[in-house]
Amino acid sequence: MKILHTSDWHLGQSFFTKSRKDEHQAFITWLLELVSTEQIDAIIIAGDVFDTGSPPSYARELYNQFVVDLQKLNCFLVVLGGNHDSVSTLNESRQILACLNTVVVASTGIDSDKQIFSLPNQNGDIGAILCAVPFIRPRDVLQSQAGETGLQKRQALGEAIACHYQQLFYLAKIRKKELGIDVPIIATGHLTALGVSQSDSVRDIYIGTLDGFAADGFPPADYIALGHIHKPQIVAKSEHIRYSGSPIPLSFDELGTQKQVILVQFEGAQLESLIPIAIPNFQPMAVLKGDLAKIEQDLEQYRGIENDKTVWLCVEVDTQDYLSDLQQRVQTLAEGINVEILQLRRTRNQRRQLLSQQQAETLSELSPQEVFEKRLEMEDFVTEDDRERRKRICGSFQQILSEVKHLGADE
Repeated sequence: MKILHTSDWHLGQSFFTKSRKDEHQAFITWLLELVSTEQIDAIIIAGDVFDTGSPPSYARELYNQFVVDLQKLNCFLVVLGGNHDSVSTLNESRQILACLNTVVVASTGIDSDKQIFSLPNQNGDIGAILCAVPFIRPRDVLQSQAGETGLQKRQALGEAIACHYQQLFYLAKIRKKELGIDVPIIATGHLTALGVSQSDSVRDIYIGTLDGFAADGFPPADYIALGHIHKPQIVAKSEHIRYSGSPIPLSFDELGTQKQVILVQFEGAQLESLIPIAIPNFQPMAVLKGDLAKIEQDLEQYRGIENDKTVWLCVEVDTQDYLSDLQQRVQTLAEGINVEILQLRRTRNQRRQLLSQQQAETLSELSPQEVFEKRLEMEDFVTEDDRERRKRICGSFQQILSEVKHLGADE
């Protein structure tokens, strides 16, 4: 039995106003070729198929066409809901996709026995039993109790998630015994396991409720396919508990990590091999760091290079002075070079320096407006979206300040 584990496609993502459509299409084409070459029996997408609950039409088209093309290769597909996915969006095509060798489990708010599936191999025989666990919303597994402290709520949620896993694993063992076959039991998940390394593009999913799920809460499944963390990694030094990571870089800080899918191969019920397969880079991207002279020097490596694709850049400038025209200076350095600066920021050391320079100032010496403006100076608003966000922030601040002054006058 050959299974490909992938996750966090985030179809429809807008990356600093840039569409990822071409990258996702290239990845899907590559994936289909891999399925054909390796004769893959099943694919598991462990959550976050889409980037938002209301994905653009082209993202839905990519998803639907992938299912159709995969069905032609006699490969079974399992799609699990993530925290970015809308339950209703995934469910709207669930019954149709069931006719195309595809199982969709959008949430845990269904009967437990409907989260246990038999995965067929290409011969049509049962090759594995799957405990299909998508992103777990607290309301689906837990009833809050009045008077609970924050710690008690976190503990209760962690215990409820562990209980859900154990219940499904118990049902999977019963199913395996009834079938009388020697096949592996596979579990999935879309959550943050304790001790993993996150990236800028990962948004916390249990904010204020559960920081991370302890690995000892997972059942003793033969393989556990996880999603939500975009950097591929092994959990709790357990080779069989893994994050596959996202197929394309979803933030600039993911560039240092090789993107991959994981080929999981079983011989009977025994895990025979776990092979990470590197995904090609479909869009040139880079991060440049240093002072303006270093940035200018680094930009020269892209001058004169004939490439159909423009290189997307994050430029992090280290400068001792606050430069109000930093954006214009950097753009001038990049003129005539096939690059596009999507993100421009000052180094964090510079931000700390700005804070240290202001340590002599106390709040009593500054007006609320001055405090706000000093904090605003520490941010970089480069793109049009950034500038619109700045306007919204300023507008909200002025409204709050006006309301506070009005309340003070009434008192």
